Amino acid sequence: MSIRVVRVGSPRAPDEGLRLGTVRRPPRGVRKEDYARLSYFDLWLPDLAPSALLVSWALSEPSTPKRWAAFARRYKSEMRAPAADRLIGLLAALSVQTDFSVGCYCEDESRCHRSLLRELLVEHGASVA
Repeated sequence: MSIRVVRVGSPRAPDEGLRLGTVRRPPRGVRKEDYARLSYFDLWLPDLAPSALLVSWALSEPSTPKRWAAFARRYKSEMRAPAADRLIGLLAALSVQTDFSVGCYCEDESRCHRSLLRELLVEHGASVA
Protein backbone atom coordinates (compact mmCIF):
# COMPACT_ATOMS: atom_id res chain seq x y z
CA MET A 1 0.00 0.00 0.00
CA SER A 2 1.22 3.51 -0.68
CA ILE A 3 0.58 7.13 -1.49
CA ARG A 4 1.07 8.40 -5.03
CA VAL A 5 1.83 12.06 -5.66
CA VAL A 6 0.06 13.17 -8.85
CA ARG A 7 -1.00 16.12 -10.94
CA VAL A 8 -4.75 16.56 -10.50
CA GLY A 9 -6.61 16.35 -13.78
CA SER A 10 -4.12 13.82 -15.16
CA PRO A 11 -5.26 10.29 -16.08
CA ARG A 12 -5.54 7.98 -13.08
CA ALA A 13 -3.33 4.94 -12.57
CA PRO A 14 -5.32 1.70 -12.25
CA ASP A 15 -4.24 1.12 -8.63
CA GLU A 16 -4.18 4.77 -7.56
CA GLY A 17 -7.08 4.58 -5.13
CA LEU A 18 -8.81 7.64 -3.72
CA ARG A 19 -7.44 10.94 -5.09
CA LEU A 20 -7.09 13.84 -2.64
CA GLY A 21 -6.81 17.35 -4.04
CA THR A 22 -4.37 19.33 -1.90
CA VAL A 23 -5.19 22.58 -3.66
CA ARG A 24 -6.35 25.93 -2.34
CA ARG A 25 -9.16 26.28 -4.92
CA PRO A 26 -11.29 23.73 -6.76
CA PRO A 27 -11.02 23.68 -10.57
CA ARG A 28 -12.69 26.62 -12.29
CA GLY A 29 -15.54 25.91 -14.65
CA VAL A 30 -15.98 22.34 -13.45
CA ARG A 31 -19.12 21.28 -11.63
CA LYS A 32 -18.52 19.80 -8.18
CA GLU A 33 -20.13 16.51 -9.16
CA ASP A 34 -17.64 16.20 -12.07
CA TYR A 35 -14.39 16.59 -10.09
CA ALA A 36 -13.85 12.84 -9.70
CA ARG A 37 -15.18 11.88 -13.14
CA LEU A 38 -12.71 14.28 -14.78
CA SER A 39 -9.81 12.97 -12.62
CA TYR A 40 -9.33 16.10 -10.56
CA PHE A 41 -9.98 14.60 -7.13
CA ASP A 42 -12.42 12.54 -5.12
CA LEU A 43 -11.97 14.61 -1.98
CA TRP A 44 -10.86 18.23 -1.69
CA LEU A 45 -8.26 18.71 1.06
CA PRO A 46 -7.25 22.41 1.01
CA ASP A 47 -5.73 22.13 4.51
CA LEU A 48 -2.57 20.72 2.93
CA ALA A 49 -2.29 23.43 0.28
CA PRO A 50 -0.04 26.45 0.76
CA SER A 51 -1.84 29.44 2.24
CA ALA A 52 -3.24 32.06 -0.11
CA LEU A 53 -0.65 34.50 1.22
CA LEU A 54 2.21 32.11 0.43
CA VAL A 55 0.89 31.39 -3.06
CA SER A 56 0.54 35.12 -3.70
CA TRP A 57 4.12 35.69 -2.55
CA ALA A 58 5.41 32.81 -4.70
CA LEU A 59 3.74 34.13 -7.83
CA SER A 60 4.71 37.76 -7.26
CA GLU A 61 8.15 37.35 -8.87
CA PRO A 62 9.82 34.86 -11.23
CA SER A 63 10.89 31.63 -9.59
CA THR A 64 14.57 31.26 -8.73
CA PRO A 65 16.34 28.59 -6.69
CA LYS A 66 16.57 31.06 -3.80
CA ARG A 67 12.82 31.87 -3.92
CA TRP A 68 11.97 28.16 -4.20
CA ALA A 69 14.05 27.44 -1.08
CA ALA A 70 12.23 30.25 0.76
CA PHE A 71 8.87 28.90 -0.42
CA ALA A 72 9.82 25.40 0.76
CA ARG A 73 10.78 26.68 4.21
CA ARG A 74 7.57 28.69 4.53
CA TYR A 75 5.33 25.85 3.31
CA LYS A 76 6.94 23.35 5.69
CA SER A 77 6.46 25.87 8.49
CA GLU A 78 2.76 26.11 7.65
CA MET A 79 2.50 22.32 7.69
CA ARG A 80 3.93 22.24 11.24
CA ALA A 81 0.71 23.82 12.50
CA PRO A 82 -1.05 21.26 14.72
CA ALA A 83 -4.03 20.59 12.41
CA ALA A 84 -1.88 20.14 9.28
CA ASP A 85 0.69 18.04 11.13
CA ARG A 86 -2.04 15.71 12.46
CA LEU A 87 -3.52 15.38 8.98
CA ILE A 88 -0.13 14.49 7.49
CA GLY A 89 0.34 11.92 10.27
CA LEU A 90 -3.10 10.45 9.55
CA LEU A 91 -2.37 10.11 5.84
CA ALA A 92 1.01 8.53 6.61
CA ALA A 93 -0.68 5.98 8.88
CA LEU A 94 -3.39 5.25 6.30
CA SER A 95 -0.75 4.65 3.61
CA VAL A 96 0.17 1.42 5.39
CA GLN A 97 -3.35 0.05 4.86
CA THR A 98 -4.62 1.52 1.58
CA ASP A 99 -3.60 3.09 -1.70
CA PHE A 100 -4.49 6.71 -2.38
CA SER A 101 -3.01 9.75 -4.05
CA VAL A 102 -2.47 13.42 -3.27
CA GLY A 103 -2.11 16.05 -5.93
CA CYS A 104 -2.02 19.61 -7.18
CA TYR A 105 -2.49 21.40 -10.51
CA CYS A 106 1.18 22.40 -11.04
CA GLU A 107 2.79 21.01 -14.16
CA ASP A 108 6.30 20.78 -12.66
CA GLU A 109 6.29 18.67 -9.51
CA SER A 110 9.83 19.76 -8.65
CA ARG A 111 8.54 23.34 -8.16
CA CYS A 112 5.24 22.42 -6.53
CA HIS A 113 4.20 22.01 -2.93
CA ARG A 114 3.30 18.39 -3.67
CA SER A 115 7.02 17.52 -3.83
CA LEU A 116 7.38 19.06 -0.37
CA LEU A 117 4.27 17.25 0.84
CA ARG A 118 5.85 14.00 -0.36
CA GLU A 119 8.88 14.73 1.88
CA LEU A 120 6.67 15.51 4.87
CA LEU A 121 4.65 12.33 4.39
CA VAL A 122 7.84 10.24 4.27
CA GLU A 123 9.12 12.01 7.42
CA HIS A 124 5.88 10.90 9.11
CA GLY A 125 6.44 7.28 8.04
CA ALA A 126 4.32 7.09 4.89
CA SER A 127 4.84 4.55 2.19
CA VAL A 128 5.14 6.72 -0.93
CA ALA A 129 5.21 5.30 -4.47
